[in-house]
Amino acid sequence: MHRERDLNELVKRLKEVAGENLSAVVLYGSAATNDFREEYSDLNVLCLFDRLDGPDLASLRPVGVWWWRKGHPTPLVFTLEELRHSADVFAIELLDIKQHHYMLLGEDCLTGLEVPMTLHRLQVERELRTNVIRLRQAFLRSRGKGSELPELMIASLSTFSALFRHSLIALGKTVPDSPRAAADQLADLVGFDPTGIHTVLDLREGKRAAHDIKHGQTFALYLDAVTRVAEEMDRLLAAK
Repeated sequence: MHRERDLNELVKRLKEVAGENLSAVVLYGSAATNDFREEYSDLNVLCLFDRLDGPDLASLRPVGVWWWRKGHPTPLVFTLEELRHSADVFAIELLDIKQHHYMLLGEDCLTGLEVPMTLHRLQVERELRTNVIRLRQAFLRSRGKGSELPELMIASLSTFSALFRHSLIALGKTVPDSPRAAADQLADLVGFDPTGIHTVLDLREGKRAAHDIKHGQTFALYLDAVTRVAEEMDRLLAAK
């Protein structure tokens, strides 16, 4: 598969330019789970180094450019010390990485990583609001042609699915493994119609085709659902 070939080549190139400075390469996100979809999922990679000064970062740039031109998100680069010290402000991301990751190189330093939860609620609220705004902006840029709206919704689904999980965590609830079940559980708690979420999940999983749905109606349901979650989480978490 392209996924394995690209990842192997990435590790090879990183080792060639960084040598012993490279301590770990980590695959995370949907590519490290059963939720990976070749046509929609990204290859998200975290690279850990002993140091990341100017010359070190400059040596990595050709690898970053090559990876980006392959169509993948630019790798996250940290020193392990930076990662530990910033765990509180990246609680959402690091909790997810801890739960679902695959070591491409180096020892697993993430499973035992302590992630402080002091700022988790604030991050959930902020990310929900921010991504609702981004969804609205993306809609305003759209031209209403073809599968543009379905692609817009599918592109934002992974982010909102993660934020739904973390909304449940912030509310002290047990989080189900399935994005559908998480959406349904949150819908019961905060009161929204999950139909739009289910439809977009169907599209992403190939269970329905874009031409089989009403684009405008589905987007309205989807937008209403994520907006409702942002509003209610703001209210519920403020009361805790």
